[in-house]
Amino acid sequence: MAYTAHVDTFARDNLPPRELWPEFLFERPEVRYPERVNCAAELLDAAVARGWGGRTAIRAADGECTYLQLMAQANRIAAVLVEDLGLVPGNRVLLRGPNNPMMAACWLGVVKAGGIAVATMPLLRAKELTDIVTKAEVTHALCDRRLAADLEAALPACPTLKTVRYWYDDGRDALDTLAAAKSGEFANCPTARDDVALIAFTSGTTGKPKGTVHFHRDVLAMCDLFPRSCLRVAADDVFCGTPPLAFTFGLGGMLCFPLRAGASTVLVERLTPEKLLETIEAFRATVCITAPTFYRQMAAIAGRYDLSSLTRCVSAGEALPDATRQAFKAATGIEIIDGIGSTEMIHIFISHTPETVRRGATGYAVPGYRATVLDEAGNPCPPGVVGRLAVKGPTGCRYLADERQRNYVQNGWNVTGDAYLMDADGYFHYQARTDDMIISAGYNIAGPEVEGALLAHEAVAECGVVAAPDEERGQIPKAYVVLKPGYRGDAALVKSLQDFVKATIAPYKYPRAIEFVDALPRTETGKLQRFKLREMARGPG
Repeated sequence: MAYTAHVDTFARDNLPPRELWPEFLFERPEVRYPERVNCAAELLDAAVARGWGGRTAIRAADGECTYLQLMAQANRIAAVLVEDLGLVPGNRVLLRGPNNPMMAACWLGVVKAGGIAVATMPLLRAKELTDIVTKAEVTHALCDRRLAADLEAALPACPTLKTVRYWYDDGRDALDTLAAAKSGEFANCPTARDDVALIAFTSGTTGKPKGTVHFHRDVLAMCDLFPRSCLRVAADDVFCGTPPLAFTFGLGGMLCFPLRAGASTVLVERLTPEKLLETIEAFRATVCITAPTFYRQMAAIAGRYDLSSLTRCVSAGEALPDATRQAFKAATGIEIIDGIGSTEMIHIFISHTPETVRRGATGYAVPGYRATVLDEAGNPCPPGVVGRLAVKGPTGCRYLADERQRNYVQNGWNVTGDAYLMDADGYFHYQARTDDMIISAGYNIAGPEVEGALLAHEAVAECGVVAAPDEERGQIPKAYVVLKPGYRGDAALVKSLQDFVKATIAPYKYPRAIEFVDALPRTETGKLQRFKLREMARGPG
């Protein structure tokens, strides 16, 4: 590339070799961006320039803010980063917070300043934060004060992370205090369209974090394809939902999609199915974004709430069972828009409109993307034959310094790790994951990572963790545990192991079922035979 605004070139220096990048397609004019573009400025400053400054951007339980107010706050945070904290373009900034207005403003402020946002979920523990900080060589962190404990516990093992500031804090050096002293004006960093804007971490089957690197143009592309062609976002829409801003699913659906259209988003820190329905009713939300688990639970109680404002619902994160789709439609009259995306691709690339739904299918390639199903040799499968889902478009996988790039990108295609078949009309039908990832209630959980946590318990000799079917959550992590001599496999020990895992890694990853066994199935060379554990977890038949 001829130009970069980044002074700190770590992210670009650690991209995969060009020959390992996927093929990128810019066939649609809406994804052909200027050579210099800052995606946060496009989402905020450009919105104000269009005359949207007085429109509501973010709604929350304690108030709301306009586009002009959000832009000013993001500018103040950018000014703090540059003027007070010494950020130079290309530095990585860890963001740690739930879905609240300051988390959104911080993300936008980091990107305006030319920093690279590395957002993390509130549930992550010190070890997981350490892995992320180390991998991305994070230099700065902005954190919700209520989540300080795990970040501070990680700091001794994170020598690159020298600057931390907290929000929702009234201390002299708090982000809030420093930001309040700034004018609200800021000269946006003149980033290139293919400068890095964010590094989003996902867990692979090994549990070792993979950093997926996305450019400024990728953020805009996710806003300009699926939301326009399938979701059909309008300026009067009010978004709500559950995905964290730390996930690209949430970054798009809960922040960037509405901002791109002049719409608004409702940010709620903790949601249950009941609370989400209350939120739709209270804020007159028009768009809901969540995982199938929530739609299943919401369908049973939807009749208690006034959902007359709701017009569109998006499901992603795991396969949407047809029974869930039909139950929700019967309860609300709304046809759920299903979709599949990945952190590697930044957002949804296969979906449909409510009018073009086909029962049992995820949908078709979102305009701007191409998708196919490949056999093991890398050749396209004929219609009706199960193979590996492969996709290409204006976004694609670039792992940060990771050999697993060779597995995900093959012959220019992004091979997602999902088994699909494509019918004669180009609709894609989900079959299963092709790896050992457990997808539970929309969360990706790596079995080996859970095993690592269990093995640190004094009672555990060996263990294996696989997906077990579950009516409520789709799948749950199930652990098969071999105990050390002198320990008794009873209910008390099950609870002890579960509590231990919750305290070691993010609590949602804990094994919801534990079975004690005398030995694990292994090959002659000692490899764990996961397929046998999966067969055991599925039960007879």
